[in-house]
Amino acid sequence: MERIDSHVSPRYAQIPTFMRLPHDPQPRGYDVVVIGAPYDGGTSYRPGARFGPQAIRSESGLIHGVGIDRGPGTFDLINCVDAGDINLTPFDMNIAIDTAQSHLSGLLKANAAFLMIGGDHSLTVAALRAVAEQHGPLAVVHLDAHSDTNPAFYGGRYHHGTPFRHGIDEKLIDPAAMVQIGIRGHNPKPDSLDYARGHGVRVVTADEFGELGVGGTADLIREKVGQRPVYVSVDIDVVDPAFAPGTGTPAPGGLLSREVLALLRCVGDLKPVGFDVMEVSPLYDHGGITSILATEIGAELLYQYARAHRTQL
Repeated sequence: MERIDSHVSPRYAQIPTFMRLPHDPQPRGYDVVVIGAPYDGGTSYRPGARFGPQAIRSESGLIHGVGIDRGPGTFDLINCVDAGDINLTPFDMNIAIDTAQSHLSGLLKANAAFLMIGGDHSLTVAALRAVAEQHGPLAVVHLDAHSDTNPAFYGGRYHHGTPFRHGIDEKLIDPAAMVQIGIRGHNPKPDSLDYARGHGVRVVTADEFGELGVGGTADLIREKVGQRPVYVSVDIDVVDPAFAPGTGTPAPGGLLSREVLALLRCVGDLKPVGFDVMEVSPLYDHGGITSILATEIGAELLYQYARAHRTQL
């Protein structure tokens, strides 16, 4: 199967898949499978991330597979497909997480890696479980305004602020090989950052990122992660809401979209085994700019996967 060619069919035509990739609901033998996770039952403030995968796919027709000054296009180097969405109940978070984990584990048994587009961040624990099942304790690069290492809220074990706490507690993550970038804003309790730092996670706040810059932060990531299997998780609210307003818990003072895209170029120097781009809530977007940025982030991650796994780049 081949991508839809924009020289044959306009970019606004046809049924939308991510970057006009072919659709295969039962993929086998692909390098990376794009999979949607339309769920927002874990949100603590503004809902709407369940519509993220649909919006991202709709806007992704704008993006071509060849970046400027990059030579071969991503899809000339790796074989990718859009597998559609995971069928997730909106009524029970435990069932939704278990369903996502089972689905993602199945993808990894038949394919090399996945890019999950969400959806709220609570589902990242399902992804971590599935990937760690294949690769053991993971290194993690996590871009976010929030640490997401919170304790349970309101008696609920899972929500979008807990995935990395579960990941560390369940030994899915090696915290000594984890870097969080862009953390800022307010938290009702200091528990989350205390927990992360207390377990050895390297937390780069938004202010520290401003001091280190893209290059210094990329060097820190390379040093911390090395060549361990690494999972890369991007919460769109890492970006300043001036550039990414379409999200549930916006936090002013974030990274520029250009800085995030530039920082992700270091992923090609690592050993990536899975990705997600989460928390796009199109109900709060303006002109689709958040969904377009999420597509660019996804496209960058796919290219960096190709760079990491194809020696000719």
